[in-house]
Amino acid sequence: MIQRLSHVTIWVLNQDEAFDFYVNKLGFKVNTDAKMDNGFRWLTVNPPGQPDLEIVLMPIGSSPMMDQETADMLRKLVSKGVLGAGVFSTADCHKTYEELKAKGVEFSQPPAERFYGVEALMKDNSGNWFSLSSALPK
Repeated sequence: MIQRLSHVTIWVLNQDEAFDFYVNKLGFKVNTDAKMDNGFRWLTVNPPGQPDLEIVLMPIGSSPMMDQETADMLRKLVSKGVLGAGVFSTADCHKTYEELKAKGVEFSQPPAERFYGVEALMKDNSGNWFSLSSALPK
């Protein structure tokens, strides 16, 4: 039986720039940063409150699992900013929005109250967009 999800991939245009964004702007922790014998860099980060989930910052390129044509299409989609990568949860969306905005994080939508909580929409430096959400105040 499957017990949990341990890794999830976010496709990035440049691993060094993604490292800077996720670690220095979002405050994520580096879980693994290692070069394999073939030169491939295995880079994973995680939110401080979720150390058992590794987010793989995967560079887009041809590989045994992706031909160059597919890699080019994926790079175009990520660059275009049309891929939503998930939801980041925070205790206070308004406060986190202000903190991240001050660090230069791009938001396409400021915090707004929804039926499920307060949500802002942000992009990483590759173009992936995320919901930044918190529960409604009680």
